[in-house]
Amino acid sequence: MTSLADLPAAAAMLLEAASEEPIILFEGPMGAGKTTLIKEFCRQMGVQENVSSPTFALVNEYETETRKLIYHFDFYRISDEREALNIGALEYFDSGNICLIEWPSMIPNLLPEHYLLVTLQPDANSEVRTMTINKV
Repeated sequence: MTSLADLPAAAAMLLEAASEEPIILFEGPMGAGKTTLIKEFCRQMGVQENVSSPTFALVNEYETETRKLIYHFDFYRISDEREALNIGALEYFDSGNICLIEWPSMIPNLLPEHYLLVTLQPDANSEVRTMTINKV
């Protein structure tokens, strides 16, 4: 279980897992905390700029203090996988850089063979979330 107080520890756990797999998918209902977790993950990676959901741009690029690139995707609003192809999603996924993907269920045929799947499930009566990380 994780709450806002546990967010730094949850992001650190994810950061450790990401050292082996740069593609990270985030699943959970609207308001589950996907973007909030990504913001903390990026902060711990040394991103100084504002991290926000790329709901309309589809992808945001962030640079860490060590000049590593992080790509943050939000596919919630796409109606067809071609929209992801048109922004070069496959090239981003193959870049070797960290790719943080919200709403990956919208692009099932474009997902790479290997990735981490982070599932956030809110508790119905509190601010607590259950977070699971699975390597696929």
